[in-house]
Amino acid sequence: MKAVVAKWKEYSRRQLGIVWQRGFFDHRLRKAESLDEKVHYIRMNPVRQGLVARAEEWPWIWEAGQE
Repeated sequence: MKAVVAKWKEYSRRQLGIVWQRGFFDHRLRKAESLDEKVHYIRMNPVRQGLVARAEEWPWIWEAGQE
């Protein structure tokens, strides 16, 4: 997994100019409410960074049912 993530980060850095933090943290989801909690946390990242005022404004947001 570490090698796959490293390759993805390298590719996206070159192609998109994304600056990644070092390493990564994987987390096993054990309960359905944990999934909802993590989805909400991820969707709020652009808001916390001040990139948008509301999560819905982020152009790369996904909606339920689009998986």
